[in-house]
Amino acid sequence: MAITPGMAAGGGKSVPSSAGMTKEERKVIFASSLGTVFEWYDFYLYGSLAAVIAKQFFIGDPTTSFIFALLAFAAGFIVRPFGALVFGRLGDMIGRKYTFLVTILIMGGSTFVVGLLPGYASIGIAAPIILVTLRILQGLALGGEYGGAATYVAEHAPDGKRGFFTSWIQTTATLGLFLSLLVILGVRSSMDTESFDAWGWRIPFLVSVLLLAISVWIRMSMNESPAFAKMKAEGKTSKAPLSEAFLTWKNGKIALLALVGIVMGQAVVWYTGQFYALFFLTQTLKIDNATANILLAVALALATPFFIVFGALSDRIGRKYIILGGCLVAALSYMPIFKGITHYGNPALEAAIANSPVVVVADPASCHFQFNATGTKKFPSSCDIATSQLTAASVSYTRQDAPAGTVASIKVGDKVYPSFNATMTPDGLNFDKASKDREAALKKDLGAALKDAGYPAKADTAQINKPMLVLLLFVLVLFVTMVYGPVAAMLVEMFPTRIRYTSMSLPYHIGNGWFGGLLPTTSFALVAANGDIYYGLWYPIVIALATVVIGTLFVRETKDNDIYAAD
Repeated sequence: MAITPGMAAGGGKSVPSSAGMTKEERKVIFASSLGTVFEWYDFYLYGSLAAVIAKQFFIGDPTTSFIFALLAFAAGFIVRPFGALVFGRLGDMIGRKYTFLVTILIMGGSTFVVGLLPGYASIGIAAPIILVTLRILQGLALGGEYGGAATYVAEHAPDGKRGFFTSWIQTTATLGLFLSLLVILGVRSSMDTESFDAWGWRIPFLVSVLLLAISVWIRMSMNESPAFAKMKAEGKTSKAPLSEAFLTWKNGKIALLALVGIVMGQAVVWYTGQFYALFFLTQTLKIDNATANILLAVALALATPFFIVFGALSDRIGRKYIILGGCLVAALSYMPIFKGITHYGNPALEAAIANSPVVVVADPASCHFQFNATGTKKFPSSCDIATSQLTAASVSYTRQDAPAGTVASIKVGDKVYPSFNATMTPDGLNFDKASKDREAALKKDLGAALKDAGYPAKADTAQINKPMLVLLLFVLVLFVTMVYGPVAAMLVEMFPTRIRYTSMSLPYHIGNGWFGGLLPTTSFALVAANGDIYYGLWYPIVIALATVVIGTLFVRETKDNDIYAAD
């Protein structure tokens, strides 16, 4: 896209384009979106195959191995903000094009190597060490990719169309997840389970090299963004983007407001609509995985075009109040929507919760908030064992205080089931064998009592109202499209060109990688602590409402900002 005379003359705003999208603009959107889809594909492959990878690369019992596999997956999320700093700095110093060319090479190369990496049986401890290193590299690359793609597309977009242009980038996380699941499903269906677990799982990682080659070839032919090219020609590039972005109050304040006044709420709405909803269907309502995935996939397919709709709408009426409006309606609607999902997804569970109350009798000092961000911590007190078992069984309960030192018990109707205080293994990662046996016995006895009380072990497929579930899931994803469709354009417009890549990437990845990424863990801990299966929703509700208040009071509308201003 050529720089308009108005841009070249004085850095002022360009005249909004009334013409259709040019060939170059279509190429920019396609190339940036394709590369970002590929990055998400790579990133989600590992999560989808974590159980298989655990057997290949981590030694120990299945539970411990799976925990370490999940830790390796979490590492990719944890380092995303650091990738934003590293590659954001490079993007503001040497350019957008070459930086996000580097990120895709790192991501693609790391993914391909995972497909070739020998397992623990072949090279011992080196296998998990190399695997975790590759996951860290993937996380760093993803931390630099999103900001680069969003910035590059926005800086190519004409004024008046940045929301529409960047909204295509916003669809890529969903499309990357779809692609990874599709490839895995195709490979699984072509062989038996034993072959897939032994070597077939490597194929989705290896075929990614084809996507990498296509993405790199396209990106190599792209031009630098006009905003950066203009700034570089004028000698206004930043020599210290990190210091400028975060150590000066003028810019640091904007980054902080971007996080707490926009991205924080966007992140929890995104994760609630696309991840917690699936978790609720499968873990809480006990709907089988295939049915739950199909229901959510249909809702995603129906709602995905609205990323583009809300991105384009934000060019007309502004970004701020679409994003904050999405946060507000989501926060106000979550409780009735999820209760509706229970009603239409597992009516027997709904009836049991209403008619057969369960009580945990325990010393309050033995009941803890079971927050477990890493997946490695076990909670051995009798109260924590009782409440975690009830939460895993999707049972709402109330708690009754008992004298100090009392071992917790569970009342189901007129029957009482004592819990126990567990003993940990020497490494502190799990219960010892005797405690595991007692835990299994309690689970069996409790399961029989809950069944007698009307609590279903799983959802009855015949009672699932699939059209209504799709409708409710569609509404949840519609909220996602409201908050996520315009957010890339808004973040780009909040910061000056010279530090844009750095400044927008960090709040985005802290918000989505940490506030959003911790949502399932935090929500589970809230449910276990309170006993209400809906109590975990207070986490996204409170965060979203806080964002609405902060964003309304302190964040300015950005759609008319001059993104060619270097300072």
